[in-house]
Amino acid sequence: MAGLSASGLKTQIKSYTETDSNVLTDAVLENIILNAQYRIFRDIPIDADRKQQLGNLVAGQESINAPAGALFIRGIQVYDTAGSETTGANRWLEKKDYTYLQEYQDVTGTSAAQGQPKYYAMFGGGTGETDTTSGRIAFAPVPNTTYRFRVHFNKMPDLLEGDNTNYISMNFSNGLLYCCLSEAYGYLKGPMDMLTLYENKYKTEVQKFASEQIGRRRRDDYTDGAIRIPINSPNP
Repeated sequence: MAGLSASGLKTQIKSYTETDSNVLTDAVLENIILNAQYRIFRDIPIDADRKQQLGNLVAGQESINAPAGALFIRGIQVYDTAGSETTGANRWLEKKDYTYLQEYQDVTGTSAAQGQPKYYAMFGGGTGETDTTSGRIAFAPVPNTTYRFRVHFNKMPDLLEGDNTNYISMNFSNGLLYCCLSEAYGYLKGPMDMLTLYENKYKTEVQKFASEQIGRRRRDDYTDGAIRIPINSPNP
């Protein structure tokens, strides 16, 4: 399965819109494809983008860098013992707003409470490809030793460039094409019926893809049972 490359996608967009490189230049097409990918990434949390990062907290250090390229944090485990072990007793931290952590640690005239963290919050920065732009994760209480932690997060996926493929182009090529065509007709300012056509086609396909990513891939027949689809019977 070869998948759809960026160069192949450019050719299809020009073919579907019946334009050439004088109208849709490479720079314009690259921006259209980029916008389409970002839209899909934010419409659907894709299983292939789920990652984990292990590390050790530092005693007395309130926060750590978020994993590089993290779009959002799914959860954080902190193990009861320090060191490099990732087995045994552990707790899932409860996510709070940063203001909650500040109130929790607000003690007069003394240092912040230390112990095994119970809560975490995100603050600072946005998301990006380096630690410094992915924001930071704060903990409360402040760690009193080097607890082992595991961060579960969704990472910004590889973008479609040149002759390369990525997960979207390999597994959701029709939705990617329809999304690009919706973007293209928006750039071309019509015809509106074609923009509406491909926007609706994208929405239909993205619902199917979402059903796979956050539905079928996260359930099994043993624990969840077979899906029963209601059938409307005609009125007597």
